[in-house]
Amino acid sequence: MKQPFLALLLIVISLSGIFVMNSAFIVDETQQAVITQFGEPVGNPVREPGLKWKVPLIQKVHYFDKRILDWDGYPSEVPTRDKKFIWVDVTGRWQITDPLQFLKTMQTENSAQTRLDDIMDGATRNFITRHNLVDIVRSSNRILGLQRKDAEANSEQVYEKVEVGRDMITRGILDAAREIVKEYGIDLIDLRIKRINYIPSVQKKVFERMISERKRAAETLRSEGQGVRAEIEGQKEKELKRITSEAYRKAQKLKGEADAEATKIYGEAYSKDPDFYAFMESLEIYPETLSNGRLVLTTDSDLLKYVKKAD
Repeated sequence: MKQPFLALLLIVISLSGIFVMNSAFIVDETQQAVITQFGEPVGNPVREPGLKWKVPLIQKVHYFDKRILDWDGYPSEVPTRDKKFIWVDVTGRWQITDPLQFLKTMQTENSAQTRLDDIMDGATRNFITRHNLVDIVRSSNRILGLQRKDAEANSEQVYEKVEVGRDMITRGILDAAREIVKEYGIDLIDLRIKRINYIPSVQKKVFERMISERKRAAETLRSEGQGVRAEIEGQKEKELKRITSEAYRKAQKLKGEADAEATKIYGEAYSKDPDFYAFMESLEIYPETLSNGRLVLTTDSDLLKYVKKAD
């Protein structure tokens, strides 16, 4: 009796383990899940991570990533409104926001990537064919500010004017594609034109025009810079002359006042004893005069007056 009982117990435990294993499933932090029964969704999508339960054998769990996913398109040749062919490479970011709707329409992420290729390519082609090349490669008319003086001098249009701009075209492609992918339970987070290449027949002409534009812009900036430099240097010279003149005037004034003060002091000092002043002046003259060699003087010369007294 014990052996059949143990065998039955082991069978029950095994079946219970299989039942529990098929009833439990784990949802990761990066995942969301949809439960189907005989191919039909059951209940609401599972969005919170953790240990979850389902009916074993008859219910199936479908996992979907809830992170922001990358999408990279294939470069495609597209004509612009001004009949110039370019290669456009677009990239984007998308997210599964409604896993239930995504399961009904797309089934898998690979299917969604393929569908996104078609949607993005169509939206990109529609917008680019409606705009000129300059709107696709530039976002603003900032360079036109450098053209004004040059255009006035040459009376010609040097730069093409941007009517819409690359940023607005990218935003238009994003909005158009976002509306389409909503029905698949997808939210298109962002879209960017990653690269634009010209076909060989267009590339040379475009590069020549771009080089010409940049050279004209550089020449305009250089001319404006030289004008500002000349103005600054003129102001510098003017200010330097003003400072020098003012300093010279003050120096001459101080020098004149000092000379006047020195003359006054000398006058007051010499007026107290004129004979002593004459004596000192003579003593200062003797070394200079007598050091020049032979000197012939008359006996009544003032230069010998103090020499005579010394005798």
